[in-house]
Amino acid sequence: MVRNKTFNRKKILIIFVSVSLVLILLAGRLLYLMVFCSEYYGKKAEDLHERERDIKAARGKIIDATGTVLATNRTVCTISVIHSQLKDPEKVIEVLTRELGMEEAAVRKRVEKVSSIERVKSNVDKETGDRIRDYRLEGVKVDEDYKRYYPFDTLASKVLGFTGGDNQGIIGLEVIYEDRLKGTNGKILTLTDARGVEIENAGERRQEPVDGNNLHISLDYNIQLYCEQAAKKVKEAKSADSVSIIVMNPQNGEIMAMVNVPEFNLNEPFTLVTSDDGALAGKEATQEELNRMWRNQCISDTYEPGSVFKIITTSAAFEEGVVSLEDNFFCPGYKMVEDRRIHCHKRVGHGAETFTQGIMNSCNPVFIELGMRLGTDSFYKYFKQFGLLERTNIDLPGEAVTIMHDKKNVGPVELATVSFGQSFQITPMQLVTTVSSLINGGNRITPHFGVSVKDGQGKLVESLHYNVKEGIVSSETSEVLRGVLEKVVSEGSGRNAKIEGYSIGGKTATSQTLPRSANKYISSFLGFAPAENPQVLALCIINNPQGIYYGGTIAAPVVQEIFTNILPYLGIEKQETAEKSNEDQDNQEMHGE
Repeated sequence: MVRNKTFNRKKILIIFVSVSLVLILLAGRLLYLMVFCSEYYGKKAEDLHERERDIKAARGKIIDATGTVLATNRTVCTISVIHSQLKDPEKVIEVLTRELGMEEAAVRKRVEKVSSIERVKSNVDKETGDRIRDYRLEGVKVDEDYKRYYPFDTLASKVLGFTGGDNQGIIGLEVIYEDRLKGTNGKILTLTDARGVEIENAGERRQEPVDGNNLHISLDYNIQLYCEQAAKKVKEAKSADSVSIIVMNPQNGEIMAMVNVPEFNLNEPFTLVTSDDGALAGKEATQEELNRMWRNQCISDTYEPGSVFKIITTSAAFEEGVVSLEDNFFCPGYKMVEDRRIHCHKRVGHGAETFTQGIMNSCNPVFIELGMRLGTDSFYKYFKQFGLLERTNIDLPGEAVTIMHDKKNVGPVELATVSFGQSFQITPMQLVTTVSSLINGGNRITPHFGVSVKDGQGKLVESLHYNVKEGIVSSETSEVLRGVLEKVVSEGSGRNAKIEGYSIGGKTATSQTLPRSANKYISSFLGFAPAENPQVLALCIINNPQGIYYGGTIAAPVVQEIFTNILPYLGIEKQETAEKSNEDQDNQEMHGE
């Protein structure tokens, strides 16, 4: 009996100690939560009684070299319903159906859905949003938002790009500079009770949005417009498939214009266009059709450059010292390479000619000879030195790379055809960049649009800088190159680009697309001015022109028209010609001056 009583006391004591320990632990835990975690759990409790709605930040503008806004925002509204706050759902359905132009079934589905907040429609124009707000419908929220807007519709569409429904960039500069252009959304926080109903007179807390920064670019609205007009004109006249034009400062790589006609309407980017003016086709497009419409041919498409590539062959030959301006050649109209007869564009031949005359005549046999003198190893050494085999790293997405023969597979015939610009492919942007680097004194520049980033008050946030590789050719080679290319325009095959009072250098090209049996051609002309100190370079490519297709005949006049408009605009003054100076001197003598 005594033993049982002792056992019971021990048992009770153990239970008492255990319960005490548990209570002490619980008290300690409670003290810890109340003292040390009060802020954390207070915030959690507050969050359970708060409803959160975004305040959209305005996306930064894209502004051209003249200060013209090319991409901006329009205020739109997002219409939402809060199920727990609806007092008259039928009236809400009736009003939203009428004002939003939606099917009643679609509106009813959203209004009757049990959720904390349900979006009915976004990108609603502000006027409609204001009308819905004026109804003061309980449970209906009208929040202001931003939609990207492009004031000039089709202008530079494949350069600027556009944004999606979430206002994030999809293609073009919009996607490349997303981090600079996008802002940080704010929030509206409202207190609710346990049922999710907003508490009257509780007010709301706001976290203000931070707008995105503005991107300032080198593209010039006026030059872009000149180029688009010229491209549309020649496309229509020659019934061409497309026309691409690039205008760039060869000294620093700033791109003033980039045209790909036909362009598309940036404000309706998911609708196919039916004309060069951006008229809408009014049909739903497949993704393949949209991708083709959005494609920037200047950077994403490769082509055989033809005789414009002779500029690169000339540079390599002068740099290697295998040719001089006075070297003599003979063109019978063709050149035999192994068992292949490779023709000159002039089938009867040019006869005896110096190298200067050979480039003025765009004579294929002369450049085949240069390729042979260089040899495959040296030629490829200069391709690499000039940066031709790498991407230009332009600040646009989707840049293609040069498609060139593997050096080990280059025989005499391949070497011959490469020397005058056939049997390989490059992008128009690569050609423009490489030639710019060869004529500017030998500095390989990076082509670009972005110049600086500024905030909404115009304060500089960031200056954008790009790589330059110096000395890809000597200054002497660059000077000689500019001189012979000036003669191509003043006396040779590029004379249709000549403008009285201006020294212009350039090179014509006509290449045939694959398969050769299709008889489709690409006509092009690359020109720059002033020839002795280039400040502007332009490339025009006409894809599959009908009728006469020679680059010197149809592409050179396009660049002439562009230069006629933009050289005075850029402040490049005319020079007095020798004839004009003589006339003035004669007049002075005649009038006794």
